[in-house]
Amino acid sequence: MPAIVLLGAQWGDEGKGKATDLLGDKVKYVVRYQGGNNAGHTVVIGDQKYALHLLPSGILTPSCIPVIGNGVVIDPAVLLEEIRGLNDRGVDTSQLKISTNAHLITPYHRTIDKVSERFLGKAKIGTTGRGIGPAYADKINRIGIRVQDLFDPSILRQKIEGALRDKNQVLIKVFNRKGLEVDEVLREYLDYAEILRPYVADTSLLLNKALEKGENVLLEGSQGTLLDVDHGTYPFVTSSNPTAGGASTGSGIGPTRISRVIGIVKAYTTRVGSGPFPTELFDEDGEKLRSIGGEFGTTTGRSRRCGWYDAPIARYAVRINGLTDFFLTKLDVLTGWEKIPVCVAYDVDGTRVEELPASQSDFHHAQPIYEYLPGWSEPISQARELKDLPANARAYVKFLEEVSGAQ
Repeated sequence: MPAIVLLGAQWGDEGKGKATDLLGDKVKYVVRYQGGNNAGHTVVIGDQKYALHLLPSGILTPSCIPVIGNGVVIDPAVLLEEIRGLNDRGVDTSQLKISTNAHLITPYHRTIDKVSERFLGKAKIGTTGRGIGPAYADKINRIGIRVQDLFDPSILRQKIEGALRDKNQVLIKVFNRKGLEVDEVLREYLDYAEILRPYVADTSLLLNKALEKGENVLLEGSQGTLLDVDHGTYPFVTSSNPTAGGASTGSGIGPTRISRVIGIVKAYTTRVGSGPFPTELFDEDGEKLRSIGGEFGTTTGRSRRCGWYDAPIARYAVRINGLTDFFLTKLDVLTGWEKIPVCVAYDVDGTRVEELPASQSDFHHAQPIYEYLPGWSEPISQARELKDLPANARAYVKFLEEVSGAQ
C-alpha cells in the first residue's frame, strides 16, 4: 500500500504541518526525510499551538509513529529540548523512531555556519546559522558523524578529532575564532547517546515492513521545492532535497512505493532569506499580506517576504515533483482585496516566458505578468467545502487550478 509524499510547492512555509495533521489519522507512520532545525511546522490543535522543528508533525497524533529519517541532520540538543517540551505538555513522544544513519550537527558546524555567513557580508545566503549546511557538507565529504557513532566511543572520538584537525585551523586562522576542544565535544555527545538510544532504529527496514503489511506511510518534507539544492534558486537554497526524489533517498523507501505526491501551496507566495522573488511586494499590499497571514518564521521569527501567487513556480513544482495533488492554504488571507493579481508568466528582457527560466540570471531579471481576478469581502474561515465559498473565491481557486497544472 502507498507511501504518500507531502511537500512544499513554493519556497517553504506553505502550511505543511496543517496538511500533515489533517492526514494524520489516516496514516500509521509520518516520516521527516530531510532538513534540520532550520525549518519548522506550526500545528494548532484546539486551543493549543505547537511549533515543531525536528520532530515530524505526526508526533501530535497518538495513532501515528513519527520517524526521523536518514536524510535529516539532527542537532541532539535541539531534538531533546523539543521532546522535553512536548512531554511537559502531555504529548507522548515514546513512539519516536530515529534513523541510525541520520547525521548529527555538532558545535563546530554551528560555529562555522555563523562566522562564514557573516564573512560573506552582502553576498550572504541567508542561512539560519544552525549548522545545517556545514553538517551536510561533512556528510558529502564523508567525514560526518552519524547517530550510530554515538554508541561507539572510540569511533566517535576518531571522527571528532579528524574533523577538528581541519576545522580548528579554519576557525583560528581564517575567522580569528577560538578552536573547539575534542574532549569537550566528545563528553557532550556521549551524554546524548544513552538518552537517544531507545529511539534509534533501522527506520528503512521498519518503513518497508510497514508498507508490506499494507500500512500507510506519509513522507513529510521541510522547506519547499524552490529551496531544493538541485532544483531550487541556487545558491539561495537549503542544503538538502525537499523535492519528491529526496523523499525516497531520505527515508530508505524505493520510489515505486510512492503512490501520491501532494504539493502544499499558499494562495499567495512567501519566502525567507535572500534570492530572487519575481512577485515580491514592497508596498502596503505586501505589509497587509504579512500582517494578516502572520508571516513570520516558525524557527527564526524572521519576517517573510510576501508577494502574489506565482503560477510558473507552481507548474515547475508539478514537473519536478510529479505532483498528483495540490493542497491550497491561507485562502482566507486574501479576503478584502478588490482585485487579486496572479502571475501567469514572466517578462524576461522583453520576451514572454511561460515557464521558470533555466538560467539564474534570467530568473533574477524576470518581471511578473499578471492577470487580475475579482476579490471577495465575505469571511470564509467557516467554509468547509468548495461550495461554501463566495463565488469569486471559488473562481479564484478554479483559476489557480487551471494555471498551475493541477490534475
